[in-house]
Amino acid sequence: MQLVLVSGLSGSGKSIALGVLEDSGYYCVDNLPATLLIDAVKFAGDGGHRRIAVSVDARSVALSSLPASLEALRALGAETRVLFLEASAETLLRRFSETRRSHPLAGQGLTLSEAIERERALLAGVAELGHRIDTSGLQTKALGNWIRDLLALRGGALTLLFESFAFRDGLPLEADWVVDARMLPNPHYEPGLAALTGRDAEVIAFLEGQERVQAFFEDLRAFLGRWLPEVLRDNRSYLTVAVGCTGGRHRSVYLAERLAQAFRADWRVLVRHRALAAQD
Repeated sequence: MQLVLVSGLSGSGKSIALGVLEDSGYYCVDNLPATLLIDAVKFAGDGGHRRIAVSVDARSVALSSLPASLEALRALGAETRVLFLEASAETLLRRFSETRRSHPLAGQGLTLSEAIERERALLAGVAELGHRIDTSGLQTKALGNWIRDLLALRGGALTLLFESFAFRDGLPLEADWVVDARMLPNPHYEPGLAALTGRDAEVIAFLEGQERVQAFFEDLRAFLGRWLPEVLRDNRSYLTVAVGCTGGRHRSVYLAERLAQAFRADWRVLVRHRALAAQD
């Protein structure tokens, strides 16, 4: 049996994630009290369902029971994964303003900003249980594609996510390791390259001709090759390596793609480009 537990902040995209799971054949339960998780999974299993997705949010009672419940389900043989969706306060404020939805904690005498921070505090323990996805700046289609890629993976080994981003947009919340590539030669200032990206042949040729860029890449590859086995030994399932540059379109995209190519033969690898996805 496969169980995906979806949690996160209101407005971060939990409904999108649950919809993708349902479309992928998962039996979905929304807003389940944490204390009923084991019973709900057993009930669904008895009904013949082998892929189950459950959404648990800050309104659930006894959130502190989730770690023990997940361990109990694993002991019963269930393959469990936890997806935690989050976003910056600015993004959540904008989304609630645009949709005119009320925050689920707003009825407790809190302003919207206070409700967002209260919910973040309530879910802090849940965020550490699984893979965190920062949906700030992501369109619905991009988020859905990210979830689908994660669903296609099997448990039992480390999944590497190489993610490019723009420092001017802030650090990705889900990043485990952050790499700063802003000191490298910038194709943006080269004639004819500004409008292209790190996936275009002209930009790749420029960066591959830069000695500093290649030395930086080799150092990164050696570092990851040395320490990824130690991460796996620590029973981690996911590791996000975020590579940033100023605009998130050239140097970081090129390095994320090169690193993904270098490690794909030995690890399960995903690659994502935040600045490019935000424009799709």
